[in-house]
Amino acid sequence: MAASFSSTVFAASISSSSAAKARTLKNLAPGYSPANFLHSNPLSTRSSVPRFVGVRASLLQDNEDKVRVEESVPSKISSTDANQGSSGESSSSSPSNTLAKWVIKLEQSTNIFLTDSVIKILDAFYHDRHYARFFVLETIARVPYFAFISVLHLYESFGWWRRADYLKVHFAESWNEMHHLLIMEELGGNSWWFDRFLAQHIAIAYYFMTVLMYAISPRMAYHFSECVESHAYETYDKFIKVQGEELKKMPAPKVAVNYYTGNDLYLFDEFQTSRAPNSRRPKIENLYDVFVNVRDDEAEHCKTMKACQTHGNLKSPHSHVEDDASEDDPVCSLETTDCEGIVDCIKKSITSDPPKLKETTRQ
Repeated sequence: MAASFSSTVFAASISSSSAAKARTLKNLAPGYSPANFLHSNPLSTRSSVPRFVGVRASLLQDNEDKVRVEESVPSKISSTDANQGSSGESSSSSPSNTLAKWVIKLEQSTNIFLTDSVIKILDAFYHDRHYARFFVLETIARVPYFAFISVLHLYESFGWWRRADYLKVHFAESWNEMHHLLIMEELGGNSWWFDRFLAQHIAIAYYFMTVLMYAISPRMAYHFSECVESHAYETYDKFIKVQGEELKKMPAPKVAVNYYTGNDLYLFDEFQTSRAPNSRRPKIENLYDVFVNVRDDEAEHCKTMKACQTHGNLKSPHSHVEDDASEDDPVCSLETTDCEGIVDCIKKSITSDPPKLKETTRQ
């Protein structure tokens, strides 16, 4: 009898609980299902599901925002660090990898110190003289690419390293920076003899420093150029935001119109290694458009310099088009002794055969 009484009480409690739950669901908003109730009930075992989804969505949103920022604003942190940071604990445990990380950190710290020192000098002399500052920047900015080409030609003379893509891209970068310089000269940035004297003598010292740096460590030289281009991007971006409305009322220099809207834009496409040819065609209607495109050029230089820090990673944008032109068209290519830096090149030139021409077929 006791068992029967217990069963009756247990059934009644279940019935009352079900009735109370039904009344609760009935009072909810239309369309609200029991499944939704379980998700929203903090005491339910499923309450962790929406919280996990929310965290995951916020992480995805943060990652998406980070990608947008990295695409628009160049960074001084090289891709070499990023690759090594994601390589795993096993690779970082070896002494050689630890030493390589310290060398990279030392190189980049030195570059950032040198860049910040030059920025302080420019800030002291050109606080409110924008066009003169831009003239000095562009006189300096085109020097590294000429220095890279000089060392690459030296390597070619010794038969150490012969890569046409590096020469093409660096020349196109120098060509782009030269037109930036012509624009600033047309705007009157070189009107004072002191500005010309300072820019030219800094450029001479910068050339020999870059040649030495590039011969010893191309990775360090490319990172230093990335720092310089990043500063140029930030300088132009700040100038556009402050002076934008006034720039829209001023006409564009003729040299800028000819360069950005001319018929032959092969070299304009060549330095933008992250883009396909013909994918960027600027419209120049006023001085604002000119500075926007100069700023965007600096961002493209940053991307190329970051890619160059991985040895052998640079490829001409037009090479892909040329490779797909014809499968039956034989071309002459050069077997190269792949080396990095003058010490590595000397060592490999002694232990390997000289480069030879061979006939290949485009794929």
